[in-house]
Amino acid sequence: MKVIFTKDVKGKGKKGEVKDVSDGYARNYLLKNNLAEEATPGNLKALEAKKKKQQQQEEEVKKEAELLKNELADLTVEIKAKSGDGGRLFGSITSKHIADTLKKDYGYKIDKRKIDLDSPIRTLGYTKVPVKLHQDVTGTINVHVAEA
Repeated sequence: MKVIFTKDVKGKGKKGEVKDVSDGYARNYLLKNNLAEEATPGNLKALEAKKKKQQQQEEEVKKEAELLKNELADLTVEIKAKSGDGGRLFGSITSKHIADTLKKDYGYKIDKRKIDLDSPIRTLGYTKVPVKLHQDVTGTINVHVAEA
């Protein structure tokens, strides 16, 4: 019997997959526990429509990430910090500082975990910081650390 899995079933299939399983297993376990539904032509059409809609939503999210990438490329984030001799900072600028400044001053809400800062910024000047906006889209923010 062909079934469409509605939930992940360990060793059998993942959600949304269409597989052939034995009749008894399908009737007595999968269908009874709402882990799968029978693969009728109507259910298969509904599955295709659902997959198409999900793909369109993913493309929309990716387009938004591309637009945000372009906006961030033109932006220079200005952060003021106290520094000592030779332009070394007292403390450092972390991804949290950058995310907070982006939200407060520019209105962009970007999660600090998405800002890919290898190590905190410890000197004055300009730094290019990569930002993971989407799994396929990575942007760059220019960060200028100035004397406070």
